[in-house]
Amino acid sequence: MSAQPISPDAQRRRAAVVYNPIKVDLDALKAIVAQAEAENDWDQTIWLSTSEDDPGQGRAAEALESGAAVVIVAGGDGTVRAVAEGLKDGSIPMALIPSGTGNLLARNLDLSLDDAELSVRTAFTGVDRKIDLGLIEITRADRAKTSHVFLVMAGLGLDAKMLANTDDDLKKKAGWLAYVTALATTLRDKHELRFRYSLNRGPFRATRAHTIIIANCGSLPSNIVLLPDAAVDDGQFDIALLRPEGFVGWVQIFVKVIWENGVLRRTKVGRALMTKEISALRYVRAEELSVRLERAEQIELDGDGFGEAMGFDVEVLPAGLTIKFPPTA
Repeated sequence: MSAQPISPDAQRRRAAVVYNPIKVDLDALKAIVAQAEAENDWDQTIWLSTSEDDPGQGRAAEALESGAAVVIVAGGDGTVRAVAEGLKDGSIPMALIPSGTGNLLARNLDLSLDDAELSVRTAFTGVDRKIDLGLIEITRADRAKTSHVFLVMAGLGLDAKMLANTDDDLKKKAGWLAYVTALATTLRDKHELRFRYSLNRGPFRATRAHTIIIANCGSLPSNIVLLPDAAVDDGQFDIALLRPEGFVGWVQIFVKVIWENGVLRRTKVGRALMTKEISALRYVRAEELSVRLERAEQIELDGDGFGEAMGFDVEVLPAGLTIKFPPTA
């Protein structure tokens, strides 16, 4: 039987830091945390390093068992996702110290990306806010099933293939520039996804698309707003189906996403100039989605490739995770 978490109220509070040793300057971070714990009269912080064998789920369980009042995550999107998987009951808040190239969740929550002192101060003195989690069960080609959570988005098609085509060494050196070559390679792939889908446990329908994206948040790096109505706490997913017909279709998607979502939507006058839904890009909303594919396809969760899937079932867990935000004035 696993140990039961110790109530934070039973002793002086303490924090636990789950960190990716490749992503952080550990000495500098420890100095900032030590100052914050002293200023706020907290017990000594627990430090838990991730590894290839444990990217964060097990470390999150250790943090809970230690009685931590907050779990601070210092790492990239993969570390944040893995720790969130271990904290998905929402009882203990998670604080973010963005340390990767994408930092998708922090960007979507408008949290600081490059101020470690503010991020640590938020962990010790910030306010709690609950956000939704995505729960996904992936069916593999051999019919095996794996279950995961995601915080930002899951996808098949363009984004998943782009990740599969990205050189990992180049990504470490050049960050998001590494995706340029991968994107060019991916766009030459004319293969479409053919699948059946069900929204909110309704009847299955057959369709095709170039890309499926199930989003809890709407923004990508470089302030690209793919799903402008997506919200992290509305209890729903925003789902995008990209269905371009040749070059013209891609131009329509580019104009819709970059120009209309990114520029026109910001003002009342601009919103009046926006076009209605285009055939190349369809938006729907749902609490649950099931997809059955004709053939195995690459799938990604929060910017990390998760291999091939023959299908998946995804549902939203409302208020499934608690995040620390800077204290209000």
